[in-house]
Amino acid sequence: MAHSKGKFPLSAKIQAVRGMKDILPEQTPVWRYLEETVRGVLDAYGYWEIRLPIVESTELFKRSIGEVTDIVEKEMYTFQDGDESLTLRPEGTAGCVRAAIENGIIHNQVRKLWYQGPMFRHERPQKGRYRQFHQIGVEVFGLSGPDIDAELILLTARLWRQLGLLEHVQLQLNTLGSAEARSAYREKLVAYCRERFAELDEDSRRRLDSNPLRILDSKNPAMADLIQGAPQLLDHLDEPSREHFEQLTRLLEMGGVSYVINPRLVRGLDYYGRTVFEWVTDRLGAQGTVCAGGRYDGLVEHIGGRSTPAVGFAMGLERLVLLLTEGAVSRTELPLERYTPHAYFVAVGEAPERAALVLAERLRSSLPRLRLELNMGSGGFKAQIKRADKSGARFALVLGESELAEGQIGLKSLREEGDQRSFSEAELIDFLAGQIAS
Repeated sequence: MAHSKGKFPLSAKIQAVRGMKDILPEQTPVWRYLEETVRGVLDAYGYWEIRLPIVESTELFKRSIGEVTDIVEKEMYTFQDGDESLTLRPEGTAGCVRAAIENGIIHNQVRKLWYQGPMFRHERPQKGRYRQFHQIGVEVFGLSGPDIDAELILLTARLWRQLGLLEHVQLQLNTLGSAEARSAYREKLVAYCRERFAELDEDSRRRLDSNPLRILDSKNPAMADLIQGAPQLLDHLDEPSREHFEQLTRLLEMGGVSYVINPRLVRGLDYYGRTVFEWVTDRLGAQGTVCAGGRYDGLVEHIGGRSTPAVGFAMGLERLVLLLTEGAVSRTELPLERYTPHAYFVAVGEAPERAALVLAERLRSSLPRLRLELNMGSGGFKAQIKRADKSGARFALVLGESELAEGQIGLKSLREEGDQRSFSEAELIDFLAGQIAS
């Protein structure tokens, strides 16, 4: 059959865009467990959720992230909408700052915010790194001291502890100092790199004049010796930044959080200053960073707001899901039964099927926390029991012609040995209430 050039023939299978992955029903319980655990920790610390658009003005990211970065130069999904250039968000901080300024929610006040959702970068897809990926981000506005930096790190450590991941991640910490200190250090770094110019790779040569600190962030093994021998920013800090960093490390030690100072940790975005940190793991191969952030005191003013101190972090959900299911924790150790039905309703016969539909609604009304799946599509008793077992439910509720005539509902345990029991509706509600509570 003829078809227009550039279009799929009607018989062709249309697949997901490269690097944009489906999250299937068998996988979503782990995602929900992770997201709900994060939400619980953030609620406990007094952080408020903000929901942001996934499309922003391209200028927002050029101004915030920096035009001479891999993200802006090579990775953004940008398109024209009439006269306006728009971009699918490659990260969340810039959009959160824009929203905070535009809606006037951070002027002369402290705000602790968090958000979640998809981000988009045109990178080479690999395990744990996709072109559409998901993050939870946390941002705090209006606090300049090391105590809030420490709280964010303590918060993440508590999260790892609750997820059973703390022994599998390591905190790396650094400070970038003030803008003035970085400027003075930059001159020394550039001079050092020019002396060894022949050893620089193409990316580092390009960054030498525009963003030389990013040279320290190079993952090219051939650059390792050059980076190791480079001057250290820690040796060129201004006194306030040094004191801020020393107070932060003392607070972390008091809070029982161990860390490693990594003087080469600079983060990939232009807006960071002073505190920067990453939680890394060796369980995921090359994609070792699972959470990263730091302080960005100048970004609000740079985007157009009033000068406001700010600090935050983002965690990659794909990598954390991998860590939970493949890298560190067995899937069988996760409490995923909370997403399976408590009971599966087996109804055999036309009249019982009709009655079960109504009875299931009454049970859900009486027990709002009950997760009850009703068999659909008929089927014999054995076939329905197989479906009930496959659902993961603890119990099968059974309604046949005899139960219907006697005003009883059968209950069969699917996870333990034992005979089927019969209950009145009121007795069944009491029984299930006890099971849900336990």
